[in-house]
Amino acid sequence: MPTRPAPTERQKRLGAELRRMRLAAGRTTEYAAGLLGLDRTKVSNMEAGVRAISPERIRILASNYDCSDEAYVEALVAMADTRPREWWHQFRGALPQGLLDVAELEWFATRLRSYQTVHIPGLLQTGEYARAIFAAALPTLPPSEVELRVVQRLRRQQVLDREQPTPLDYVAYVHEWALRMQFGGRRIMREQLLHLCEVSERPHVDLRVLPVEAGAFPGAGHAVLYAHGAVPQLDTVQLDSAHGGEFTYAEAQLAKYRAHLDWWHTHTLSPADSRDLIRTIARRI
Repeated sequence: MPTRPAPTERQKRLGAELRRMRLAAGRTTEYAAGLLGLDRTKVSNMEAGVRAISPERIRILASNYDCSDEAYVEALVAMADTRPREWWHQFRGALPQGLLDVAELEWFATRLRSYQTVHIPGLLQTGEYARAIFAAALPTLPPSEVELRVVQRLRRQQVLDREQPTPLDYVAYVHEWALRMQFGGRRIMREQLLHLCEVSERPHVDLRVLPVEAGAFPGAGHAVLYAHGAVPQLDTVQLDSAHGGEFTYAEAQLAKYRAHLDWWHTHTLSPADSRDLIRTIARRI
């Protein structure tokens, strides 16, 4: 019997929202199962993201859970539509699922904000810079996987060219030290910095540098990606860690990282001044 693929982060999030909606209505899984004509186990699997759910069933549940937020319900319906096979699916089974989940999160976001303290943001990396990062991983990755990761990372960047449903606004905050750490050597880092200057001129990219003179800052040591969902209830934070990416959408955590990002926006240089600093660093390498 074939093994069912592990759910993606997006599928798990949809299930979690269905469960949250049910609990807010004070309903049981038995009640939901009765509405859908299913057994309790299948409903539990839907709420775990393991079993797909149709848009019609989402609307049935929302109606009977007295959820009147139409925009929220339609956003959940859109999450249930698994018909499009987006580009990241071709990497499934060849790369860790977390890398694919990040690409999916970025693609369906309405806006992205991130801050980085060590690396250049993935959406703004050159291929050689990305290769240098992956090649430094421990345990050492096979050369073939390094190359596959580079290809996948560069494919992620096409989200910045997205026109439908709307162009993606991306705000990237980068600590000055990330600009000075020479991953791959002087030539690769200089080309990376010049690439940053070029991409920061794009109309939907806002790149801002936190100078070392700013001193202590919130989130030191972390890399944070805040993805704005189709509705605020579907915002998600992705955190990089030594053992892979972590996703969180608890409101207390979202509020904390929104406060972090607001702090970074206040204390970073303007886009123009950031470009000037990046060019200065590039000339000195």
